[in-house]
Amino acid sequence: EESITKLSTKSRFRYNSPLVQVSLIGLVCFCCPGMFNALSGMGGGGQVNRTATNNANTALYTTFAVFGILGGGIYNILGPHLTLAAGCSTYVLYAGSLLYYNNQPHQGFVIIAGALLGIGAGLLWACEGAIMTSYPPPNRKGTYISLFWSIFNMGGVIGGLVPFILNYNRNEAASVNDATYIGFMCFMSAGTLLSFAILPPNRVVRDDGTRCTDVKYSSVSKEATEVLKLFTNWKMLLIVPAAWASNFFYTYQFNNVNAVLFNLRTRGLNNVFYWGAQMLGSIGIGYILDFSFQSRRMRGFVGISVVALLGTAIWGGGLANQLPYSHDRPQSEKLDFKDSSFAGPFVLYFSYGLLDAMFQSMVYWVIGALADDSQTLSRYSGFYKGVQSAGAAVAWQVDTHKVPFLSQLIVNWSLTTISYPLLVLLVMLAVKDDNKTEDEIVNEAPVPSSNKDINSTAIST
Repeated sequence: EESITKLSTKSRFRYNSPLVQVSLIGLVCFCCPGMFNALSGMGGGGQVNRTATNNANTALYTTFAVFGILGGGIYNILGPHLTLAAGCSTYVLYAGSLLYYNNQPHQGFVIIAGALLGIGAGLLWACEGAIMTSYPPPNRKGTYISLFWSIFNMGGVIGGLVPFILNYNRNEAASVNDATYIGFMCFMSAGTLLSFAILPPNRVVRDDGTRCTDVKYSSVSKEATEVLKLFTNWKMLLIVPAAWASNFFYTYQFNNVNAVLFNLRTRGLNNVFYWGAQMLGSIGIGYILDFSFQSRRMRGFVGISVVALLGTAIWGGGLANQLPYSHDRPQSEKLDFKDSSFAGPFVLYFSYGLLDAMFQSMVYWVIGALADDSQTLSRYSGFYKGVQSAGAAVAWQVDTHKVPFLSQLIVNWSLTTISYPLLVLLVMLAVKDDNKTEDEIVNEAPVPSSNKDINSTAIST
């Protein structure tokens, strides 16, 4: 057994390494939620009339809220293959429903597909969260999160190019063409097949020879009990405002900035840069959270502070951009990327993408610092995605009911601002400097006192 483990850690690029497995889950998310993001980012899923997709998104995020929270438990019972494949297949169905809607404008199928996608997304993201937060070494979680986020958001970049190229010469009063939706379905089908390449956590070996986790798959009764406990877990309660905020702003940014201000082809181009900005944002915050200071808590404090300062500046810019137009005072003509007045709103939309990645990578890093085993982290990640999706379900209905754009912006800005001090408090109370959580330290045997052990601990921190 020992020789096999030594042999299996020779290369960082071996199939059972955390690096390869996190990259693979990034590719799965590139093909499925990455393409979904590109579809949503056009505003109205590429449709002229946003009502069907707003209602579908409400159904989607309502079921996502439930299955996001349950998803961690389901992953712990079924393992990654069944959980991911079931989740990915629902993305294909949703893109297919929009293809159907393009030819038969009856929104029932789109709404049902949206509800099913919510179930699938809950399974996929709980599995993804467990992998991304438990497979990497404890002192490199920020780096691996940024790696995942970059691969995943490349899906949004390429997905943004698809509608930009295929609809380049089409007029404004049109939905995207059938070929756009067929292209998205091909990517999503590839992601479903790729999900079978993900290894279970007990077969993933880190470079130091340790396995990511040796736990066996769980039972339904145990997972039901553990999921219910999350609602009284003070660590999870401190994350609630950040989780609620983290997808709430998508509705405003996609529908009321991108779809309202820009014409059809430019919306696709904007998405290329929105999701490209996410790659830059995740790499930047990942570096701060892993390398800026020796103390892990200090890295957390600095990371949250950087996101808070940048977030305040970007939402301030968003306020300045929002004041000239509203539901009642629409912009006289939609912007094209060739217009001279395109630059300002474009830079703002790019900045929104940058902030989204930094904000979510920061929250994932905090979650990853609370534990090290995939069972606990799958539940934590599932809870985060569940609350996040409940917020998104509300946000899509807020837009459907024509709530003023300015009110939506102020609520988004306030939600993100409230979350920063609560995350600082969480890092202060629950994150330890030696890469062990509070619970692990309490349950652990006394630390050896030899100089050698002390030095090796300092190096690994």
